[in-house]
Amino acid sequence: MQVIDWDLAVSTGTRLVRPGPQVSREEARHAVTELRTLSREAEGHVREFTRIDAATPPQPATIVDRPGWIRANVEGFRVVLEPLTQRMASRDNPPPAIVSAVGSRITGVEVGAVLAFLASRVLGQYELFLPPDPTGREPIGRLTLVAPNIVNAEREMGVHPRDFRLWVCLHEETHRVQFTGVPWLREYVRSQMTEFLLASDLDLPTLLERLRNAADTVADVVRGTGEGNLIDAIQTPEQKEILDRVTAVMTLLEGHGDFVMDAVGPTVVPSVADIRSKFSQRREGGSRLDRTVRKLLGLEMKMKQYAEGSAFVREVVGKVGMDGFNRVWTSPETLPASDEIAAPDRWIARVVPQDQPAIPPQATDPEA
Repeated sequence: MQVIDWDLAVSTGTRLVRPGPQVSREEARHAVTELRTLSREAEGHVREFTRIDAATPPQPATIVDRPGWIRANVEGFRVVLEPLTQRMASRDNPPPAIVSAVGSRITGVEVGAVLAFLASRVLGQYELFLPPDPTGREPIGRLTLVAPNIVNAEREMGVHPRDFRLWVCLHEETHRVQFTGVPWLREYVRSQMTEFLLASDLDLPTLLERLRNAADTVADVVRGTGEGNLIDAIQTPEQKEILDRVTAVMTLLEGHGDFVMDAVGPTVVPSVADIRSKFSQRREGGSRLDRTVRKLLGLEMKMKQYAEGSAFVREVVGKVGMDGFNRVWTSPETLPASDEIAAPDRWIARVVPQDQPAIPPQATDPEA
């Protein structure tokens, strides 16, 4: 049983996505080569600063265009949704074939439209879920950088291209180091996402109710009277609890990435202050339509995660040093809960031994 018509999702996304910035063939070749080189350089900086010993040797990033990013993410979605697809296929009373066919095409178009929107905005990502490699020799994850979006962003902001590219690589390489250097982390995130999906209400009346809630959310946000998003609108109570755990770990990971890029940046990116200032303004900008779609897709929550997660990491490192903070990677039990991210002292009291010496905050202040 196919829940989503993946081929249609790809064709819809690649048809709707906006073209990238105009660049010559030589400019494109230079950008790709430089991003690959800088990703290797950034990984060395990240490993040294974070003191996380990644288990895999350094790998250059995979550089893609916007359609390439869409295709890569569809493959990732297929892997993530496989448990739900298998569960639906094994039900005693599956929906009629015509219903499944029509439904999969509708969701295929919807997924493609969402990916088309995101494909012109994402600078890079660590692809955690890839189709299994039959040989077993390929890495389990892949760092992907979207070259047209990076070039477009640096042009719009008027920042130094090489500095900006290295700065972006510092953030994205931090995610690769997190998942390759913490053996249990990938499986923890995967299991939480699988649990989230399998907690779905699959009966038709409940599904229709969720969709009505989603429609109300869309109307409220478009009118400017609502603060919800589609994820909140369609999830079950059980899923809300799971999502709270997923949100906490993603806030940590995103905040850690932002903290590292800003801490390492001053030593290797000469114009980092200018880049951070302009990039922060860019994150908050956009047209009303752009802001509305970001809110519906939960992207506003992602922006909040950067700030809250970075503040958590900065305060913990400032009080107990990098080695004290790195206790967060010991096991799922040492990850901070949402309330601990908001109050880092609670996490420190629970996880870091009380006899560990405190580190003066100025010792890790990136502006020092």
